[in-house]
Amino acid sequence: MIERFGKLAFAVIAPLFLFGCILTPGKFVSSLTINKDRSFSFTYQGEVIAIDPSEELTKGMKGAAKDSDSADDKKLDLADDNKDEEPKGEDAERKRRAVAEALSKEAGYKSVKYLGKGKYAIDYAISGMLSHSFIYPFNQDAEIIFPFLMVEVRAGNTVRMRAPGYADGSDTRNKSGMGAAGGGDSSKFLDGVFTLDTDAEIVSQNNEDGPTKIGGRSIIKWRATPLTKDAPSAVLRLGK
Repeated sequence: MIERFGKLAFAVIAPLFLFGCILTPGKFVSSLTINKDRSFSFTYQGEVIAIDPSEELTKGMKGAAKDSDSADDKKLDLADDNKDEEPKGEDAERKRRAVAEALSKEAGYKSVKYLGKGKYAIDYAISGMLSHSFIYPFNQDAEIIFPFLMVEVRAGNTVRMRAPGYADGSDTRNKSGMGAAGGGDSSKFLDGVFTLDTDAEIVSQNNEDGPTKIGGRSIIKWRATPLTKDAPSAVLRLGK
């Protein structure tokens, strides 16, 4: 059943791989504050790495094709690859600069700088009320696919927070059928700390150290590295 769902999910999202952009954290500091009155704020400061899923998919297809080719065919393929390498690189850089421009037009981005070779320096901060769910990053112009953080407003005055971008998500992507095209080694760039700050009731959370109490607030810190397997997650109960 899971495999059937994964294939269906891949079929639905596969067209996005031709145009979309996967962003993954590099070195960063990020925080999420959720108050029981439903006010919230979120910040992200640091590096973001862009991965072109169409390039990853092409690499995988070429690798499979080369395995079945003859030695002469392989030489021809390599010659073609070298011939096209420079223009493809220029096109990728243009696309990545366009992503920076698209993000800079979105509310919350204090600064978006493209540093070259797929790396961005980002300073993002936003606040508001949790009258609806919140996802970061999400930008239609940049066609961003996988989010770092998801806050889902649920029934019973609860919210569910999950931060898949702050962990090695290869297992999740593979189960959904998106591992190969999703850049399975994207977590190799992870190096940061994510903090949840709340005065709401914590129904559940997956940090083994648990929250630190400061006054009437609970602080939970997750360390994100390439070895982090479990994405930070928590369920909070807000005030009525």
